[in-house]
Amino acid sequence: MADQPTRARPGRKRSEESRQAILAAAADLVVEVGYAGLSIEGIATRSGAGKQTIYRWWPTKADVLLDALATKADLHIPVPDEGSYAADLRAFLVASFALGRNPHVVAVLRALMAEAQINADFGDRFRASFIRRRRDALAVILDRASARGDLPPTPRPGTVADIIFGVIWYRLLTTPDPVDRRLADELVATLAGAR
Repeated sequence: MADQPTRARPGRKRSEESRQAILAAAADLVVEVGYAGLSIEGIATRSGAGKQTIYRWWPTKADVLLDALATKADLHIPVPDEGSYAADLRAFLVASFALGRNPHVVAVLRALMAEAQINADFGDRFRASFIRRRRDALAVILDRASARGDLPPTPRPGTVADIIFGVIWYRLLTTPDPVDRRLADELVATLAGAR
């Protein structure tokens, strides 16, 4: 079976250059016109891509933004190995919070979370493509700490993720309080017992 050629899927191949232009256009436009004003037509015009191309790759404008956000998070939030749980966690949080202070990113996060609450199908995709991915990235740090023997016995890894992401979402959605280095230090002290 391994020597049989694989069949190409019908249709045109996805151009990475077009994909990046579409994602950038969507991220820029949502800041300029808000989520309600964002449209596939506007994304197509700004990116230079055809509407059919966008609809072929993403079912809704929310899915375009979801891909843009997940790509940005993957690029800007590393899963560092700093040699200890506390240092790894601090680096992850500092990078996460830096991205979470970007007003463009915050606008997209808020829009997508709102859409996930009113559109069950999109909510499933949001949890699978973004929330789960971020939790999986944190799990790498927790697994590494466990293997090194420096992961505290409590709270459990799932609870650590709930605490971290719960704090981030609470701050982004309900308060004007910043996600900053001070908050990162407080979370590290709470979760890793270090300062």
